[in-house]
Amino acid sequence: MTAPVTTRSSADLIRAEQPVLAHNYHPLPVVVARAEGTWVEDVEGRRYLDMLAGYSALNFGHRHPALIEAAHRQLDRLTLTSRAFHNDKLAEFAERLAALTGLDMVLPMNTGAEAVESGIKVARKWAYEVKGVPADQATIVVAAENFHGRTTTIVSFSTDETARAGFGPFTPGFRIVPYNDLVALEAAIDETTAAVLLEPIQGEAGVLIPDDGYLTGVRELTRSKGCLFIADEIQSGLGRTGRTLAVDHESVVPDVLLLGKALGGGIVPVSAVVARRDVLRVLRPGEHGSTFGGNPLAAAVGTAVVELLETGEFQQRAAESGVLLRDGLTRLVGKGVLGFRARGLWAGVDIDPSFGTGRDIGERLLREGVLVKDTHGSTIRLAPPLTITADELAGALGALETVLARG
Repeated sequence: MTAPVTTRSSADLIRAEQPVLAHNYHPLPVVVARAEGTWVEDVEGRRYLDMLAGYSALNFGHRHPALIEAAHRQLDRLTLTSRAFHNDKLAEFAERLAALTGLDMVLPMNTGAEAVESGIKVARKWAYEVKGVPADQATIVVAAENFHGRTTTIVSFSTDETARAGFGPFTPGFRIVPYNDLVALEAAIDETTAAVLLEPIQGEAGVLIPDDGYLTGVRELTRSKGCLFIADEIQSGLGRTGRTLAVDHESVVPDVLLLGKALGGGIVPVSAVVARRDVLRVLRPGEHGSTFGGNPLAAAVGTAVVELLETGEFQQRAAESGVLLRDGLTRLVGKGVLGFRARGLWAGVDIDPSFGTGRDIGERLLREGVLVKDTHGSTIRLAPPLTITADELAGALGALETVLARG
């Protein structure tokens, strides 16, 4: 990384945003101008270790050479046709993504929320055409404390009042049960249930990991009750947990898989609904679509992402570095850390509130050259790029220890 790209200071740029940008985010006071691998650089040239990785959108680090090369190569050829025409990149992307996940068909979209909305539509259509649920009676069971996005329909089944308040009336057709509770889940499923929609690990809630056997139980329940299991792996998937998918830890194959974030390699928004053939075949021309979904640039980058995952290297990196992350956090328990939950290179860390809120800790770590993000009170999330080295990880954990030691 070289000299800063602007003469305006971070403070000037932050002030300039205030009157012209909607205040739907509360970012940390850093203005990023460049990035490479696990590091970002602000406009003054200060470097920071990225321990958030774009909420897992940057699993392969910033500007991974293979992904940048794929994007450049495609930029010189073709970027968009819309789905009014075929393009020469989409078939390979769909074939390889289906093979990677062990499913049959792909519905390409752009954002994670779009993938969730698309999965809901597909499940309802399947319920009416295949299961025989009466028209407009289909229900979908979801888990409390979920995070699937912020569209109107999705916040209708959120239990986060920050996401819901002021955005009603809400979309009907959803039943909310406690996460990690198979008894409550079974009681909520009836003849109208189209699907059970769950995050295998609840990321936004603080990286909540269910008990061993929960996902297997969900799979068995949905199969026996005749409804679909939709796994939202938009954050947890594509190597983050040490496996290709979080459901792989229990060898579970859902009927419908929702992917996004890392699927675009941190370059373009790419998401997908990947499902059994008999499920996605309920869609017919004109019933669902997206102008940019499946565009050749996205397909080229998505194929390069799948190619990286096909080697197993990044899954192994996450598993091995995840041991170091867990060991480092264990040493901090009782020293400002109340506890943590971790799987692979993903952790929710509960800070003793007497040491500050999650936001406070994030701001202190920023001054130490480490970027993290808070969630829910005094919990911070750690989700570095899967390319992080042992020394870099040790440095981040050392910075956290330093911040906590100062109280």
